[in-house]
Amino acid sequence: MKKLAKIFIAATLASSVGYGASAEQLTILHTNDTHSQIDPADDNLGGALRRKVVIDSVRSANHNVLVVDAGDAVQGTLYFTLYNGEVEAKAMNLIGYDIAVMGNHEFDNGIDTLAKNIASSNATWVSTNYDVTATPLDSLIVPYVIKEFGGKRIAFMGINLDPKGMISSRNYPGMKFLDIFKAANSTAWSLRHNERADYVVAITHIGYDDPELADDLELAANSEDIDLIIGAHTHTLIDPNDSNAPKRIVKNLAGKDVIIAQNGKMGKYVGEIKIDLDNLTTQSQLIRIDSRLDSLIDKEAAAALAPYRSRVDSLLNIRVAKTKEALDQQQLANLFGDIILQRGRQLAGRSVDFGLINNGGIRNDFPKGMVSEGHVMMTLPFNNYIEVVRIKGYDLEKIFNKMIERNINGVSSNVEATYNTTTHRVNEVLINGKPLEQERTYTVATIDYLANGGDYLKWFTNGEKIAASENVLARDVINALKREKRALAPDANPRIRPFTR
Repeated sequence: MKKLAKIFIAATLASSVGYGASAEQLTILHTNDTHSQIDPADDNLGGALRRKVVIDSVRSANHNVLVVDAGDAVQGTLYFTLYNGEVEAKAMNLIGYDIAVMGNHEFDNGIDTLAKNIASSNATWVSTNYDVTATPLDSLIVPYVIKEFGGKRIAFMGINLDPKGMISSRNYPGMKFLDIFKAANSTAWSLRHNERADYVVAITHIGYDDPELADDLELAANSEDIDLIIGAHTHTLIDPNDSNAPKRIVKNLAGKDVIIAQNGKMGKYVGEIKIDLDNLTTQSQLIRIDSRLDSLIDKEAAAALAPYRSRVDSLLNIRVAKTKEALDQQQLANLFGDIILQRGRQLAGRSVDFGLINNGGIRNDFPKGMVSEGHVMMTLPFNNYIEVVRIKGYDLEKIFNKMIERNINGVSSNVEATYNTTTHRVNEVLINGKPLEQERTYTVATIDYLANGGDYLKWFTNGEKIAASENVLARDVINALKREKRALAPDANPRIRPFTR
């Protein structure tokens, strides 16, 4: 009966997602921004082993199948914190990815570690606009791939974001960034006209939309030879069957349709794109990765990942604090801003004016009840360190203006700022109740990523670093939380908020 049930579930799964064998059809399965979610997320969606069930089922029912990933497969759970990408690489090999591109988080542990992980991967890694010839990635990355199916040549290129201001400069020495539009369009033209590609796919990690930087919408509109964009970075969920979903078809410069695909984050969906190889038209949908797949999980694949779980589970059982209720990322931004200020004062041995952290460095919420070391490490997964910087007020004003654009709202409780929602400029910044002074030198406790100009806060580099912690940020926060005797209930209100009369 158990075997019959599995056969029934497999058949139901295959029919529910519209699988159909066709020698004249290419099926592309795509993922993005999985962020080390090896196990299902808190809402019980996702999970690498479940994803393998779906992908194996599609492969068994279709002759031509490619599995691609658009980057940020890593960073976000203890699996990456503890094993530096080894688990994610193993999971991708077990699933059988064919093509992958690097996201910005693939660089989090440096280019040497990234090269090691890519060298262990069975996928072909593609980047068209990163010149890696002077780095350990040389010979591991190709500018494009061409596959032939049903007599048609299908080309894939990889387009990556500008690392400056997004990736710590120490993590990509020797790598050169090439302009996104120039690299994409010249390569697509060459693929179409020189390599005789019938269909061009850009696998991108630049984001669906961005008010300042290049994004998938702009790339599609300013192209002539790209047919399909499989994107990542902004965690945008584009459901072809939802009329309210973000726009998925954009007219290019030649008036032709460019399809844009992206499926959220954390591996909760697998995108499926079917290309008719006779007329090169497409059909696409999202496949939900949920518990209906559990009875079909590959036992050998599960056994291969099982040894990594013991250290993950142990850290999730070491208590450091408790909460009265679950704390979201805004509440944590306030809490961590205060902790960074306190630690900065210890490090500097002098008065520190305020603390600051970026929202992007906070990757999870705190649960209600017991907060473990593992929870803190997953919430603050990056190898950031608290640094104390002396900086002029006029640079701080520019920093606050950029923070508004980037929706950064992690400051200590002695800061109050208001801004104009039209101009996106600060109206007033109060530090310890006093207005920000242009010519005064302030002492700020922050993290090294921001002190080095990360998150586009380049004016921090005009300051002078006067102290630094020897601990990663998560450890300093753990130490601070252990000293708390009461349940955590920090202020939930943003300390940088719109101006209202």
